Amino acid sequence: MKEKITGQRFLAVTLLNVLITVVEIIGGLISGSLALLSDAFHNMGDSFSIILGYFAQQIGGKPETRKSTYGYRRAEILSALTNSLLLLIIAIFLTGEAIQRLNHPQHINGRVMLIVAIVGLLANFASAALLHAGSHDSLNVKATYLHVLSDALSSVAVIIGGIILTFINVPWLDPVLTIAVAIYIAYESLPIISQTIKILMQSSPDLDYDSIESDLTKIDGVDAVHHVHAWMIDEHHIIFSAHLNCDDLRLSQVEKIYRQVEKVLHEKYGICHITLQAECSRGRDEELFNTPVDKENMINDHQ
Repeated sequence: MKEKITGQRFLAVTLLNVLITVVEIIGGLISGSLALLSDAFHNMGDSFSIILGYFAQQIGGKPETRKSTYGYRRAEILSALTNSLLLLIIAIFLTGEAIQRLNHPQHINGRVMLIVAIVGLLANFASAALLHAGSHDSLNVKATYLHVLSDALSSVAVIIGGIILTFINVPWLDPVLTIAVAIYIAYESLPIISQTIKILMQSSPDLDYDSIESDLTKIDGVDAVHHVHAWMIDEHHIIFSAHLNCDDLRLSQVEKIYRQVEKVLHEKYGICHITLQAECSRGRDEELFNTPVDKENMINDHQ
């Protein structure tokens, strides 16, 4: 039942964002406000983001298969990257249009701009209210909830501009507000682009590897740790593999060590998928992160 309610809320928020976009585009064309149009593009990007993110979440929830042994969680990462790149392109386009408008100022109907921006603000608050309850239980809903609140902030900026332009003719104010909104959109987008690229490139997650080595070697039977690899399937799921130098033990004893290692990595470092390989003396002198092994040693190890 919870999933159904969440889906309904996502649908309602999407429809509200589409409504805001249409109203702001019409209002922007009537008033001549580029700032209002920039806010409309922002909301349009959010609508696309919500729709794409929802379907990506459904795809990402599919189980692992023979063709995709880690499942489909990367679908949400690809969705986030696509959405962020789209918003960045919109920000660059709006900045270019605003610079041209600064060189050729146009009259702005501040009253229309103000009314439409207020409608947009109220719709954003309605969207936030719909998502507020679910934002405590779902990171995906929480992310969308915070995004809607950020849209409300850009609407506030347009409202302030509308109030000023209703009473005072300031030709440069509208393009300046547009550039401010564009900078804000880029500010939101760039960290997401950076994070998603790191995940897709399988960069190491932000873990204290020295502490991990220290914690694991404190476990009775573990003498050293080497050949460590860590990467992320998405922003929540960390994959970790390592070779452990252990005493010359029976397999049943090694399994007990594995359980202790997995408990530490899972509970203290939030690692969800762990692969371990026990060795006696092989690799004992290697660093934590594996250095290339010469071919002769590799051949001898397999003989």
